[in-house]
Amino acid sequence: MFKLDRKLLVSASVATVVALVAVGCGGSEEVTPAAKQVKTSSVKLGVDGGSLYPVTNGMTGPYYVNTKSIGMKLNNGRVPTKAEVTHWDTDLQPVTALSPDGHGIPDGSGSVEDGEEIYEAQCVMCHGDFGSGGGGYPALSKGNAEELQQTLKNQRNHPDADGPVREFGSYWPQATTLWWYIRDGMPHPKSDTLSADDTYALVAYILNINEMSIDGVEVDDEYVLDRAKFMKIQMPNKEGFEPDIRGANALPVVRAYYGKASNFGGQNLNQGDERCMHDCQKATVKVAYIQNGGISSFIPSMDTARNLPAKKAEAIDVKKVYTNSCAMCHDSYLAPGAPEWAGYTSEGMKMVYTKGIEGTEGGMPAKGGADLSDKDFKILVDYLVTGKVK
Repeated sequence: MFKLDRKLLVSASVATVVALVAVGCGGSEEVTPAAKQVKTSSVKLGVDGGSLYPVTNGMTGPYYVNTKSIGMKLNNGRVPTKAEVTHWDTDLQPVTALSPDGHGIPDGSGSVEDGEEIYEAQCVMCHGDFGSGGGGYPALSKGNAEELQQTLKNQRNHPDADGPVREFGSYWPQATTLWWYIRDGMPHPKSDTLSADDTYALVAYILNINEMSIDGVEVDDEYVLDRAKFMKIQMPNKEGFEPDIRGANALPVVRAYYGKASNFGGQNLNQGDERCMHDCQKATVKVAYIQNGGISSFIPSMDTARNLPAKKAEAIDVKKVYTNSCAMCHDSYLAPGAPEWAGYTSEGMKMVYTKGIEGTEGGMPAKGGADLSDKDFKILVDYLVTGKVK
C-alpha cells in the first residue's frame, strides 16, 4: 500500500497527470478501456475515503500518467545532521503504548502561584482574566473541565439553547499540545522566550483555572507541576474524537472510517465502492411548491418600521485600551510618544492607520487584537504616536 501511495504522490508532485480522458464533473459517463481493466477489488480507499487506483497501462483510473516519473530519484538537498534534527524536533508526545516515556517532555517544574504571576504579566491582555478570552483571542477556561466536557453533546436546536463549550479543559484530548504551544508560540510576539519551569508554571495555572485534577489530586493554588505529574494528566475529552488515530494501525482505521459515509453523518449510494461525479444521491425528501407566486400575506402582518433609537457612542478610554491590548508589546518598543515613531510616520498617518487596522507580517495583529471600530482605533494610534490623549 505504501508503494502505491508513493507512486501516486511522486507522479503528482512533478505535474505528470496530463489529461482527463473521459469522466469529469458533468462530463460523459463512458468508462475508458484502461479504467475497465481495474477491478473493483484492486481499488483501495484513501485516508479521506476516496479511491486510490493503481497504475495500469500508463493510466490510473481515467487519467494518463507519465510512467517515466514513477520511481525517479530526486537528488535535492542533503540529509540533515543529528544536531539539526534534534534542534527541529520540538514536538511533545503524550504517554501512549508507542511513546511510553512521553517523547520530548522536558524536565522542570512550576507552581500555580508562579504561573498566575507570569500569566498576569504576559498573557492576560490577550486571553483575559482567568483565561476568559477577549479581543479576538481564545478563552482558556470557562469553568470545570469535567462538567463542560459533557456540553459537547449539546445540540443548539432553539435560539436560547446552550451549545457545546470547546475550550482547552473541555475539548482538547492531550495536555502535551498546550505545553508545546506555550513554549514554542507564546507569548505573542515573544515566542520561545519562556523557560521549561515558566512553561510548567503556566500549564499548572491553566489546569487550576479549569478546576482539573492529576492522579486524583486537585490542582489547587499550592500545586507544583513537574514532568512526572504532567505525564499523568488525563484530559476529560481524551476519548472524544473519532476516528481513533492512535497506534500503529491508525491509517487502516481512518481509511475504513471514511469509507463508510454514515460514520460521519454523510450519505452515498455505494459506500465508497464506486466513484460518483453527479446525481449520486437518490431523492429522499418530497418537495412541495407553493402555487401562484408563493406566500402573499403574513398573520400577523410584518412590521417594517425602522424606528429603533440611535445607539449612543461611548468615548474610548484610550489609556485603558492601551494597557489591556497594547502595553505588552509597545512598552518595550514604540511606546506612546516614543521618538522611534518618526521612522513610521514618514509614510503618512494614513499608512500607519492602515497597517494597524490590517495587521503586519512583523507580528502586529489586526487592531492589536482590540475590539474597536476603525474610528476608535485611529484615536488609539494617535495616542501611541503622540503620547497625548486628544
